[in-house]
This record gives sequence, C-alpha cells and structure tokens, in this order.
Amino acid sequence: MKEDVLSTFREISIEKPVDVIIRQIKELLVSGALQPGDKLPPERKLSEQLGVGRTHVREALRRLEFYGILRTRPQSGTFVASIGISALENLISDVLQIEAPSFVSLVETRVLLEVASVELACERRTDDDLGRLRQSLESYLGRARLGVKAVEEDLMFHLAIADASKNRALKSLLLIIIPDIIANYSLFKVCDTVTNKALAEHEALFEAIRAGDGVRGAALMKEHLQGVMNFARSLVQ
Repeated sequence: MKEDVLSTFREISIEKPVDVIIRQIKELLVSGALQPGDKLPPERKLSEQLGVGRTHVREALRRLEFYGILRTRPQSGTFVASIGISALENLISDVLQIEAPSFVSLVETRVLLEVASVELACERRTDDDLGRLRQSLESYLGRARLGVKAVEEDLMFHLAIADASKNRALKSLLLIIIPDIIANYSLFKVCDTVTNKALAEHEALFEAIRAGDGVRGAALMKEHLQGVMNFARSLVQ
C-alpha cells in the first residue's frame, strides 16, 4: 500500500528565475496587459518588482530579443515586437520548451559553434582582436596557474574568439548556451582543476588564430573540447 502511495508522488521541477520572468511576460501578453509595440519597464524596475537580480532580467530579455519577441531600440528601450499576440504566445512557448537542454546537447552545440568560430577568427581577426584575445588568455592563464577555478575566464577567452569571427549570430548563439554550460560545469565539477595540457591548448589556439591557420585552429578546437564531450556522453551511458 505504501509503495502504491509513493508512486503517486511526482518529481518536483524547479523553474529557473529566467524562465519565470519569460512566463510572466507571456501571461501579460495573453491577458492584454502587454500589447505588441508596448515598451517594457527598465531592467532596474523589473528587477525590483520581480524580486530577482538584474542579471536574471537581462538574460530573460536577451533570450526573448534573440527569438524576435522583443526589440531593443538604441536610446529608447525595449519593446514588444509588432506581431500578433497568438504568434508571440507560440514563440514564447517554444522558447520555454527549448531552455532545458541536456549537458550532452549543450557540449555538442558548443563544439559545432566553436569550430566554426575559430575558423572564421583565423580568417577575419584584426590586430585589435589579437590584443583582446591575448588579454583574455593571460587572464585565464593567470588564474589557472594559481590553482584557482577559471571557468568564466576560460569562456571569456572563447567568446573573444567568437568576437574575432565577426559573426554576431554565432556569438549570440554561444551567449545563449553559456549560462547553462557554466551551471553544468559547476554541477559536475568540470574544469575544477586545470591541467598543463589545457593551458597549452589555449596557447596553441591563440597561435593558430594569430597565424591565420583555420585548418589547424579547427583541429585544435575539436581536440580541446573532446575531453568535455567524452565526459558528457559518459553521464548518459
């Protein structure tokens, strides 16, 4: 009898603050409180009203903007896109459904994006890009050599590569998955310790970009991310 009762309990799914914010915006649209073309309150006021940090608000708005649900106008603010309510509702439902990717799918997507990113960076990087890449690399190496976790510095170096690719859509896609990547890295303690091999791989990536060698850059990136890919796949075997 007790076992039968136990089977009726369901696993509790705790929503992320970003998803809650997106869901509230959807509810406001459905209720008519928000209309296509309406301007949203500033981030600070939304943060205070919702009782969450501005980082969560910014991430929610950025995701909705990426999918065309919101529009940001310089010096004016953020507005609801001028499309039908039903279309907006369906778009937001789709966004909420795809915001819980598995670790494997995140890493697979990262590999695809990062290989393309480094190939383009090798072709398009400027001297200014190389300066920013060197600065990001030194920041990562400095923390890693002290034995301090450097996950964010690592990802900032990879974002600097995306900047050098001159492909804004590619960088936007990376920015969408990075928060979930960081969360999974923390959960599974990925990159808690940095090996000499990882340090050398980062330096080799920089040298490939400086030399403009896209073939070598792509091969290095695949090898660099293979360890994380193998680990992620081992979790589902």
